[in-house]
This record gives sequence, C-alpha cells and structure tokens, in this order.
Amino acid sequence: MKVMGFAGWSGSGKTTLVEQVIGVLSARGLVVSLVKHAHHSFDIDHAGKDSWRHRQAGCSEVMVSSAQRWSLTCELRGAPEATLDELLAHLRPCDLVLVEGFKRAQIPKIEVHRAVVTEPLLHPDDPNIVAVATDERLDTGLPQLDINDPAAVAGFIVDYLGV
Repeated sequence: MKVMGFAGWSGSGKTTLVEQVIGVLSARGLVVSLVKHAHHSFDIDHAGKDSWRHRQAGCSEVMVSSAQRWSLTCELRGAPEATLDELLAHLRPCDLVLVEGFKRAQIPKIEVHRAVVTEPLLHPDDPNIVAVATDERLDTGLPQLDINDPAAVAGFIVDYLGV
C-alpha cells in the first residue's frame, strides 16, 4: 500500500482538504483508505446501543456488521496507543492510504497551512514533509500546492507515489 500523510495545526483545513482529495482520487478509480488520529477521546458508538453496552460490560473488541459495512472497535483499557504501522496492518489492501494527523510519523506528508493559522510551519523541522498545501506563498524549496485545488493535490500524490 502507498501511504501519504497530511499534517498541520488545528484549523488549517486538513479534514476539508483530505475529504476533497479522497473524492478526486476515488473518482479516478483508486481504492482509498484513511487513518485519522484523534487527540481526544472519541466514540463511534452511542450510549445504550447493544455494541456500546457490550464494551461497557468489558469486551476488549466489538465488531458490528451489516450488509453495508462493518466496524471493529478496540478498547485499549490502559494498553499503549496503537502505532501507525499497527493500524495500517489492520487495513485491507488498497491503492492508497491517506493519513490525517500523526504529525511525527516517518511517512511522506503534505503540510496543510493557512495564513490565518499562526502556529509555526512544520516542514522546516520535518524532512518527511514533501510539499505544502497552502493559501499563501511561502519561502520554501518544497512544492507549494493550492489548498483550494484538491485535484492538483491529488495529482501531486499520484505522481509522487506512482499510484
């Protein structure tokens, strides 16, 4: 599987850009998967639902399946957070995995930057950043992609990874 990450500070537009890029890549016939890192507790289950009740009762893993999708929820219960490599190993084969977050991962990444975000740029300190998707001109030798042109960002990913 080919992997490309998206890294940037909160409010930079990572999720919006990734969503749009997925649409472009999928329309090109590529099978795309996603791994997203959350810095906070999250729940894909809802209180009172059967699967939620099973987790609350103590299950370490709960799988829910239907004719449209299946989902596996793993409770860490004090175990260390999974690494990106461990998470990638759970995915079925696909053409491309996009990774949102995991700023420090040792994978090629596109930094997502908007002028309104005042946090420092990541790429000067991260050799794994291969391009910057931005809404302003930056003083960098990296390729600069228009954050508002998801087709150009998708094209860069396809060319860079040889997908």
